[in-house]
This record gives sequence, C-alpha cells and structure tokens, in this order.
Amino acid sequence: MPAELAVVGLGYVGLPLARRACEAGLDTVGHDISPAVTGGLTAGRSHIGDVSDAEVRRMRARGFRASTDPAVLDRARTVVICVPTGLTAERTPDLEPLRAAARTVARHLAPGTLVSVESTSHPGTTQEIVRPLLEESGLRVGEDFHLAYSPERIDPGNSRFSFRTTPKIVSGCTTLCAKHAEAFYEQLVDEVVVAAGTREAEMAKLLENAYRYVNIALADEAALYCGQAGIDIWDVLRCAGTKPFGFAPFRPGPGVGGHCVPVDPRYLMARAEEQGFSFRTLHAAREVLDAMPGHVADRACRLLREHGTDPAGARVTLLGVAYKAGVADVRESPAFPVARALRARGARLAYHDPRVGSFTVDGTPVPRRLTPEEACAGSDLVLLLQEHEEYGAVPWDEVGCPVLDTRGTARGRRVTHL
Repeated sequence: MPAELAVVGLGYVGLPLARRACEAGLDTVGHDISPAVTGGLTAGRSHIGDVSDAEVRRMRARGFRASTDPAVLDRARTVVICVPTGLTAERTPDLEPLRAAARTVARHLAPGTLVSVESTSHPGTTQEIVRPLLEESGLRVGEDFHLAYSPERIDPGNSRFSFRTTPKIVSGCTTLCAKHAEAFYEQLVDEVVVAAGTREAEMAKLLENAYRYVNIALADEAALYCGQAGIDIWDVLRCAGTKPFGFAPFRPGPGVGGHCVPVDPRYLMARAEEQGFSFRTLHAAREVLDAMPGHVADRACRLLREHGTDPAGARVTLLGVAYKAGVADVRESPAFPVARALRARGARLAYHDPRVGSFTVDGTPVPRRLTPEEACAGSDLVLLLQEHEEYGAVPWDEVGCPVLDTRGTARGRRVTHL
C-alpha cells in the first residue's frame, strides 16, 4: 500500500513533521540517505533532541517506517522534502542536497501526488530548480501532480510553540497546487496561512530570519559601544524591554548559530546579488556578527592579562558550546570561531556542555569536563558562551578564576559581562 505521506530527509525538520503526521493518524514513511539515521529510527532511537526515543517508538507503533531505499516513496499521496540547505566550504548557498532529493522524488513520482518543499532557499527555488527536476519524470505541475512550498518553522528547544500550534505558510505553483497544500497541512496544524505564490512564501522565510540576524547584530554593536562608553548594556536592555510597543528585545552574545539565522540571510544576499541588488543592511549585519567571536577572544585575552596571565598557554574553559540554550545542536555555533580565535592566541582549551558529548574544532577534539565545577577548577579563565539552565546554579563567587559572561546571566565579583 502506498503511504499517505513520505518525508524525505529525517533531520531536525523532517522527523518532527513525521511525528506530527503520525499523531494525526496519517500512514507515514521516511526516507533518508543515512543508514545510521534510518537504522536508529527502526530500532526506536531518536537522533535529535526535540523527538524522544519514546516518541519514535510510538511512531513505530503507528506504522512509521524509515528507509534508505527510495522505493518507500512509490505512489505516496504526499511527499514533503525536508533536506538541509546549508553553506559550502566557501560559505555560499549549497543546494545540492535539494537537487538530489528532487531527482530522487522524480524517479518515484506518481500522478496526483502533492510534493511540498520545506527546505529553506532563495525566492524562485521551487519554480526554477525543483519544478524542472520533478518534471523530468514526464509529469507536469498543475496537470499531473501538485507542487507546493511551505517553509519550515521548527525551533529546537522551544516548548511553547509546537509543530501543531505554529502557523504554517503554504503556497503552490498554481492555485490548485496551493489548495492541495492547504488541505494537507490543515490536517497537521491549527492555522494555515496561504501565500500569494511560492516566491512570496520563500521570501517570507528568509525575511523572518533576516529580521533576527539584523537585530542581533544591532544588539551586539550596541554592546560594543556600551562597553567602550562605560554603559551597562544589560541594564539598557532591561529598561528598553519594558516598552510594551515598538521594541522587540534582542540580546548580544558571542555570535549567531543554528541552521537558520546565520545561513538564510546569505541565501537572500546571494540571490539578490545575482539580480543586481545589494542588501546593504544584511551586509552591515554580517560584518558585525562575523567580528563578534574575535571580539570575544580579544576580551578574554585582555581579562587574562588584567589578572596577570599570558594568554599564550592559558587554560581557558568554554561553558556551553551548543548554538542555543537547552539544546544539543552545535550547527554553526559561535563556539567554533571563538575556539579557533583563542587557539590562534595560544590558549589551551577545555569545554563543558551538559548536552554536547564531544566538541571538535578543525579536526582536533577539545577535552571535555564532566561538571561545571570540574570545568572551572584549574582554569585561568572561564568563558560562558551559552546560558544553559544548569549554569544558573553555579556559585560564581566561588570560582577561582575570572569569568567572562557573554550572555549577561552570571553574577559575582569575578564575573565580567560582555
């Protein structure tokens, strides 16, 4: 029997989608090119933090199956593509996983199928890249099958908004395609928002994260200015945040991380430049954000010297290397460039993160400390990079070395804030 839903790519986006579909009673299959991913799911093990092993076992009990064999896509009523769209080694958009996924789907496409793309990309991707690849099947969009774009809005670690309660933007290559997409997603979410077209939906996703990108850069630059001018940026943010209108609080930090905020603006900038347009605001934000890890490393070295320690050979411990509080995800984490910058200055590194079991920078593992107390003991400097809840219980006054806090959450006589 063909599945009601086939999810292509079972990562941070695809697996929560498959879980929700199983909850909604849809017969769901998953395809991923990683045998480790599919094998783990078959054994009832999850590989992402927001989906537990118990939830995977419940999915399996409802009939979910995962396979590296693309034959599971055969004649599926709906196929949703959730493969990653990241950056190349040159920090340019990498659409090869999406192209490969579209070719795979095309080989198994049946008349009447709805194909929805959830992978983030620049405006025009669905019509100009995915559509021609799918039509290599000999079937035609709007006549033989339906093609939609619905940007993912997964927020790892966010317990307030679930897949079901987060409004879902949908669009289609034709009006009929959009109607099929709307009908499908209405089974999964409380609210469906229909965009005028696929380009509008693609742009909406990029704008959402460009907004965060620019405002984080503004908060970072304000922190740099306040540090130079002797102003407490954290108190500034506390006060400004009391305004009930016209101000959305963003906080400074060592940089931006995750799969979306540091990546999506680069897709938008690259596409705009191809079309002869320059996003000056995004370029300015990138300049600020790209410089933050180096600034943090410089600040750490100054703090070491102020306490009589040469940065070369100093023992520096990083607390929290995940990109976001409460998650184990290190994708694009600012901890990587901070670690590189400190190593370039001769520091000897260790790290602690209650959720990240290993942390390797440019092929070299960073030694892990098992507890915050062990991490702080014997260090010349502790660098707080992430505000995991476990660090709220650390007695900072008892730490025997200076602490540089990039998140503004630690308090104590040895603590210096960014």
